[in-house]
Amino acid sequence: MAILITGSIATDHLMTFPGRFADSLVADKLDKVSLSFLVDELEVRRGGVAPNIAFGMGCLGLRPVLVGAVGPDFSDYESWLQRHNVDTSGVHVSDSRHTARFVCTTDSEQNQIASFYPGAMSEARNIELRPVVDRVGKADVVLIGANDPEAMNRHTEECRFRGYPFAADPSQQLARMSGEEITPLIEGAHYLFTNEYESALIQQKTGWTDADLNAMVEVRVITMGDQGARVLRRDAAEIAVPVAEEDRRADPTGVGDAFRAGFLSGQSWGLTDERSAQLGALLAAYVIETIGTQEYELARTHFLERMAGAYGDDAAAEVEPHVVCPRP
Repeated sequence: MAILITGSIATDHLMTFPGRFADSLVADKLDKVSLSFLVDELEVRRGGVAPNIAFGMGCLGLRPVLVGAVGPDFSDYESWLQRHNVDTSGVHVSDSRHTARFVCTTDSEQNQIASFYPGAMSEARNIELRPVVDRVGKADVVLIGANDPEAMNRHTEECRFRGYPFAADPSQQLARMSGEEITPLIEGAHYLFTNEYESALIQQKTGWTDADLNAMVEVRVITMGDQGARVLRRDAAEIAVPVAEEDRRADPTGVGDAFRAGFLSGQSWGLTDERSAQLGALLAAYVIETIGTQEYELARTHFLERMAGAYGDDAAAEVEPHVVCPRP
């Protein structure tokens, strides 16, 4: 199964300030703020929804095709992804802009001051999918994740025009979009991925009901945090899957991306919606246990043991023939 993953590609620069921002703010001078904070820590993390999803699929043994726009500073990140079985031939490299960057400083009370530089991401609107599909042979599914809004529209329109099945995953971009802007990103999608809040937001902005959405897309996948996930396939009974218990909670960032990676992997292997969602939930647990969206490692035996522990021996037995992890 050939799966193209489109969406943002970025790096996160995370800094920690040991004091309180509030102690440096002067109430009657907030219109002329000029501050510099000496930070204790700097962590540079690989991120972006598209490589997060592609990385998870690569760790399970698939070879997803990453599609997005980056700067000439992408080489180290690209090598990392290629080592984890991600095909980066669909990545456009900008001549003039850096890879998108999120820069955030957090103080001792968890207040944050952050900036997001879209950079090369704005050039994703120039990417045509057909040459990528011709190169890899076919497109069984094209996931259209949060990205430059014009790129999301172009990719969706091209999928409809060329008959490529696509998964709508607008996630973070929903907040800035109107109902009229959301509509063309979802209509005709094979899959629609949202969390519980995003699902409600779509309905509020578009005026659609649950029944409208169920009739519009073939499969709706709704993640619900510690309540697990729901899968609603047209003309089939709803499936509810609980979370997989984590060993520890380190950082929830990227959990949704990992779930999508596991779910799409299961679908590519021809597994049921329930098994696919269980795969997603287990991969999400690995992300919760690590700091960073691509810092977890999978060992095949351990992964299958955790699958059996979370969802039973039958689940592990069905997954076993397909999982090919970097370590045994």
